[in-house]
Amino acid sequence: MSSSDVDPSKPFYVRFEVPKEVAEAAYEALKIAFESGKIRKGTNEATKSIERGKAKLVLVAENVEPPEIVAHLPLLCDERKAPYVYVPEKQRIGQAAGLHVGSAAATIEDPGDAGELLNEIISKLKEIIK
Repeated sequence: MSSSDVDPSKPFYVRFEVPKEVAEAAYEALKIAFESGKIRKGTNEATKSIERGKAKLVLVAENVEPPEIVAHLPLLCDERKAPYVYVPEKQRIGQAAGLHVGSAAATIEDPGDAGELLNEIISKLKEIIK
């Protein structure tokens, strides 16, 4: 899949199309990891988690204003070989992470009970990004 396959209505930092079921699974994995493992919430925490090599999966919201807030995350993930997924809504990242507000990004550091789900998401992402 090349960048020309990306929906032009998506923000400039979105490099590949994520199927709805993969995005839903990512929200679910984040929620389970929040309850039973370890996560980081927010762009700054996500950035640190990626830089320290602790991020098992990074969720990046597509509805972030201004988009520059999260635009560096896909590049950093590529550089550090951290898997990442685009999800449509920052509000749902926030909910899954136990917040009452949205969160532009989050990382799963320890999936807890979501280990198997996390592995499924990562293998689907590898198929998408080929």
